[in-house]
Amino acid sequence: MPNTYFFSDAHLGIGPREEDRYKERSIISFLEMVRQDGETLFIMGDLFDFWFEYDSVVPKGYFRLFTKLADLTSAGINVSYLAGNHDFWLKTYFRDELGMEVFPDPVDRVIHGKRFYLHHGDGLLKNDTGYRILKRILRNKVNISLFSLLHPDLASRIAAWSSRKSRKHTSNRIYEGNDMVEFAGQKIKQGFDYVVMGHNHVAQISAIGGGIYVNLGDWITEYTYAVFDGTKLDLKKWSAG
Repeated sequence: MPNTYFFSDAHLGIGPREEDRYKERSIISFLEMVRQDGETLFIMGDLFDFWFEYDSVVPKGYFRLFTKLADLTSAGINVSYLAGNHDFWLKTYFRDELGMEVFPDPVDRVIHGKRFYLHHGDGLLKNDTGYRILKRILRNKVNISLFSLLHPDLASRIAAWSSRKSRKHTSNRIYEGNDMVEFAGQKIKQGFDYVVMGHNHVAQISAIGGGIYVNLGDWITEYTYAVFDGTKLDLKKWSAG
């Protein structure tokens, strides 16, 4: 039975250029494996440290990665992109040019008879009311339209500043994961077999009640991903070697 793969939080664009290139090459190598035995890939948010699409302009770079993603969809593999808190300004590029499905909100999906709840994981901390308010502001269509009036170079500089502020805010939060585990438990009580999230960059797999909660970790230091073979969901660490 073909596999379903999940990964998140690569934050391409953060850090020195050589580190970013290494990360991109690692992801491409991982995608080559997905092409061999996968039927579905879920990118669970924050693939980029920042992403904003204009009607006719997208951020430069990552041509090799985009080519590989297009190769997957051309081969009949379903590639779905769930928006994270750093790359939620997704418009039509990934859908129209790369053949991917794009989801701005959490996804409820049945995979080989098992019910999955897929969520980037942002906005779940009980002490993060400020972020939930900010999220509504940033996703407001009027605010997006106003931001799109900026020249892309200026917008990128503002985005880099905003991203640094977001990381500083996140690093000051207590990410023990308890709120996320509690949220996953609630979803499992609602009938989901698996709850898959990212966001806090801490890889974890836990049995909760009759279900399984997985946090995907990241592709900054952990290089972890999940794979569902139709019977069980495993959390694994990628190694190009």
